Amino acid sequence: MTSSSLFAPSSSPDVNTVIKSEPDTAPQICSEYWFTDGNIVLVAGSSLFKVHRGQLERHSEVFRDLFSIPQPKEQDSVHGAACIQLYDNPSDVFYLLKALYDGMYFKQPYSAEFPFLAAVLRLSTKYLIYNLRECCLARLAHDFPATLEGWDLREKAVTDMNGRYGPRERIPSPILVINLARELDLKEILPAAFYDLSRYGTSKTVLGTPTPAVEFKVLETQEAPTVFLAHNDLVNTFRGREAAQRSVASFISKELSDRPISVSCAHRNDEHGKLCRESFYFILLNTLRSVGGIASGRDADPLYTLLQAIDMLHRTDFSDGERMCGLRMCCFCKLDFAGAVKRAREQIWREIPGWFGVEGFEKMGSGRDVQGDVSACAPDAQMAS
Repeated sequence: MTSSSLFAPSSSPDVNTVIKSEPDTAPQICSEYWFTDGNIVLVAGSSLFKVHRGQLERHSEVFRDLFSIPQPKEQDSVHGAACIQLYDNPSDVFYLLKALYDGMYFKQPYSAEFPFLAAVLRLSTKYLIYNLRECCLARLAHDFPATLEGWDLREKAVTDMNGRYGPRERIPSPILVINLARELDLKEILPAAFYDLSRYGTSKTVLGTPTPAVEFKVLETQEAPTVFLAHNDLVNTFRGREAAQRSVASFISKELSDRPISVSCAHRNDEHGKLCRESFYFILLNTLRSVGGIASGRDADPLYTLLQAIDMLHRTDFSDGERMCGLRMCCFCKLDFAGAVKRAREQIWREIPGWFGVEGFEKMGSGRDVQGDVSACAPDAQMAS
């Protein structure tokens, strides 16, 4: 990469002359990253950051190569330091410096920290800052996993002790994630992000999501109040939603409608397994009603709907008109049905990329999920070679 693609030399030490791209905007010094002992000024739009050349060289191959290029003896300066003009969003530069100097520590609720992650991922990719990029990718993979096991862990983590489901308190809007994935070609997180979004009602999806607030806001700039999906991604979301709904109907037809009892059914000799057949019919009716789906704000979520079918096998809060009880299904029929549900959920997971037209994903489930603490990334973590 040549130096001209990163900076443009100033023709005068005057700050207003350096900021060529914003002729009508006064320079805005970022006080948080304006160090008196700094020796390089980064210019992004009308914003100025005075930082340390060594800090940039330490983490970025691009900056290291840039600074190795011999500079003119009479190089222009800004506030006593050499300047580099970056063609990046000033807010993104602010977040990158925050990560380099202070580390990446995601607060709760994490969803509010998405601009931090997106900015750092964007610029760490551009400037080859490997440790920060891996930290961001690990966080995204944790929240939008490539395996069914990872998805189930994620869903459990965002459900509280009272059964209240609140993913947006901890996980950013999938609209923001899909747009970022498209921008940076992160196909591995797209299937889970599309599936997450498809569970919303169509009108809510079309209306987009509020533009998240940023810590460093450039003066006199206005951003659109809402972020929308691109048209093609919107169409793919709705097509995937339809496929998800059909998958539940397919499961009902294949595994619940007139389902035979187990060959080992303990009630086989009791009116041909009447108790087990009645229990299957009860599950069928409740699955048709999408028990816990719409009521819990998880519409068009076949993975959850089928999990609820398993849950019904163990619940004891059903009423027979006189008392609370569980399904009177024998253990053999329960085991057979649980196996059928497990296989159906695995099949659904493998088909999700195709539902949403994610190219390059024949099947899902072969990826590696990130487990453990992904809430922080130290700035001096060892970089990949």
